[in-house]
Amino acid sequence: MNGHVLSFAGTTLTALPSGALWWEAERLLCVSDLHFGKSGRMARRGGDLLPPYETRDTLTRLEDAIRATGARTVVCLGDSFDDLDAAGQMAEEDILWLTRQQAGRRWIWVEGNHDPGPVDLGGEHLAELRLGPLTFRHIAEPGTVGEVSGHYHPKARVRMVSRPCFLADAARLILPAFGTYTGGLVWTDPAFTALFPEGGTAMLTGTRVHAVPMPVMRRAAG
Repeated sequence: MNGHVLSFAGTTLTALPSGALWWEAERLLCVSDLHFGKSGRMARRGGDLLPPYETRDTLTRLEDAIRATGARTVVCLGDSFDDLDAAGQMAEEDILWLTRQQAGRRWIWVEGNHDPGPVDLGGEHLAELRLGPLTFRHIAEPGTVGEVSGHYHPKARVRMVSRPCFLADAARLILPAFGTYTGGLVWTDPAFTALFPEGGTAMLTGTRVHAVPMPVMRRAAG
């Protein structure tokens, strides 16, 4: 899989090149921020007109990750849909494709800020998922240990190359956005300074995962 294996909160996890997280002991695949229907949402609200192919591209990559791992559980870590209208306006062929991916496995939609309500597309809808020592939620919370979250779409820039990345320390793990039309927040942003005051590890996605130390960015005094 060309993934990066890490020990986290007493578990062994693998950060995959696709941006998905694999927990082999639980046969669990976790992805964050799919943002299905982003092009449609932007068009409805008068934003930039983007080619409406991102849902199918994201579904293709998700299917590849499920097949490669043989996942029995899939956790979608919030903002799976760009808004609740996007869930309701999903094309019939894409709904059928998603239904085939769900077949025979547990599928969990974790609540996000873009999609806070349940969707009528199969699976379970949870505010968060606690499984063993890990807590899966959309947005990181202070003072937690064993937390797996998304929301921030982290990206790292190393030697003039910018890539979506995982960010981790001993307490928390933040996934990159999996969706095709998702931007990113650079790893030196103050949001990460607050969450990783002592730094951590960035795992850059791509054809393989490259792990590098996060820069330690101290808050300004006063």
